[in-house]
Amino acid sequence: MNQPKDHLDTLHEIRDLMEKSSRFISLSGLSGVSAGIFALFGAAAAFVILQSDSFFYTDYRAALDHTQVLWLLVLDAVITLFLSFVVAMIFTVRQARKKGQAIWSKTAQRLTINMMIPLVTGGVFCLAFLYQGYIGIIAPSMLVFYGLALINGSKYTLHDIRYLGICEIILGLIATFFIGYGLLFWAIGFGVLHIIYGIVMYRKYEK
Repeated sequence: MNQPKDHLDTLHEIRDLMEKSSRFISLSGLSGVSAGIFALFGAAAAFVILQSDSFFYTDYRAALDHTQVLWLLVLDAVITLFLSFVVAMIFTVRQARKKGQAIWSKTAQRLTINMMIPLVTGGVFCLAFLYQGYIGIIAPSMLVFYGLALINGSKYTLHDIRYLGICEIILGLIATFFIGYGLLFWAIGFGVLHIIYGIVMYRKYEK
């Protein structure tokens, strides 16, 4: 009498095993929320550094001509990235242990490699813009390349991350038509979208 149910349970177990072996499913929604919060704090700090009069492109570029301002912004970015990475790793490790998945499996390695290719390319691309003095295009470029990295890595993790990547690319392309508001778009892309994505993922997979 219970044979059909047993067969169905077996199929679910096989599917779960295949899912775990082919995809890194331990990304935590809370890590997305924390990354978004840190990004908003980082953007606020950058805004304070630049001052309200430097929010538009003409003054923004002039502010970056000062070495002290530039290094403060670099330090702000490094601290934001470091805190986001550390907290994301803490939540990811906790989620991986809960799901019984290896943290640095072959799938996780493929995910990392596929995301790093667009990220490193985009990083060099943005450094070239900074060196040439095209400051206004840096924020849009960061959003676009980050979106490409998410889409490229979505093959090895939850499909939902692909939608975040698409949103980042669209936002980056829109930002290219509003040069001078890069910090605002950066805050929306890395801050607000991350928080929304993290909340959705948490409610869908972890709650």
